[in-house]
Amino acid sequence: MATTAQMTALHRLYRDRASLPVRTRLLVTFGAVAALHAAAVVLLVAGAAGGGQPLGIGLVLTAYLAGVKHSYDWDHLAAIDNSTRKFAAEHRDPVSVGFAFSLGHSSVVVLAGVLVVAGASLVGSFMAEGSPGNLLLGLIGSGVSGLFLLAMGAFNGSAFLRTLKVYRGARNGAPISPEDLAAKGFVARLLARPLARVRHPRNIYVIGFLFGLGFDTATTIGLLVMATAASLAGVSPFALLALPLAFAAAMTLCDTVNGVAMMRMYRSALTDPRRKLGFNAVITGISAVSALFIAVITLGGAVHEAFGLGDPLTSWLGSVDLGDAGLLLVALLMSVWAVASLRRRAPGE
Repeated sequence: MATTAQMTALHRLYRDRASLPVRTRLLVTFGAVAALHAAAVVLLVAGAAGGGQPLGIGLVLTAYLAGVKHSYDWDHLAAIDNSTRKFAAEHRDPVSVGFAFSLGHSSVVVLAGVLVVAGASLVGSFMAEGSPGNLLLGLIGSGVSGLFLLAMGAFNGSAFLRTLKVYRGARNGAPISPEDLAAKGFVARLLARPLARVRHPRNIYVIGFLFGLGFDTATTIGLLVMATAASLAGVSPFALLALPLAFAAAMTLCDTVNGVAMMRMYRSALTDPRRKLGFNAVITGISAVSALFIAVITLGGAVHEAFGLGDPLTSWLGSVDLGDAGLLLVALLMSVWAVASLRRRAPGE
């Protein structure tokens, strides 16, 4: 029977032969993002003969901006950043993590938008606040996102502790290698089997889809309400279909850029472990803490909704605006990256 080390070596050999160059995968990924933008524009143009076009253009632009805002929700950032950290630690180049997550998430929005345009009354029952369908989808979305972020936060938290241990050894002159920075110990072994199914960036699509089932964000609900109101105002069905596609195009663009930026950040940290050990530890720690923090918020909010609790703690957790928090996380990560870049370019570094 093959040992774990042998299986890992075979897997890496197959991956190295089968995977496309990073530049090719980047072109394919951003080409798919461009195709979503083109599809939204084509639908909007095709609906020009349907009347009410100025209103349609305004709604599509509003939907696009809503997609940009939604991509900076902290749960998006935490899921993409922590997943990217996992793949980067396995010496992969996960260029499409952000795209896959966002595409899965926006698939729910596009499907709901199509049903709204088709006149399906069932979507309205799921959108209604407090309805059984809305509560069920909210629990599914919140439960999956909370548990996934909890697992990824714990996994990367284990890697963070490992990095601190290696950092202490490096200060005493001990040799280090990129493998020393991988998550090890009880937590890593405990989560190895659940996270083993997340083998490729495309597996994140399913996670993103389940995240999107909640319909619990103001931007998503607002988009569907816009589509419903616009259909009553006589906007062309083609222009209405452009609404969810514009939302998806904006969200996939921002999430893809975020995923690629995080990939470069982690690759930079792992390329030269001795010089960039402190940077690696800081970024890994931020990702782990953010994932655990959002997991607590998400699961606490889900418990609050499911059981109708009135205590101040779960009430506060359910009211946290993940969009505003996400912008703070982006600013923090970019600041750390900027400081690390300046130190690397400074004389003597």
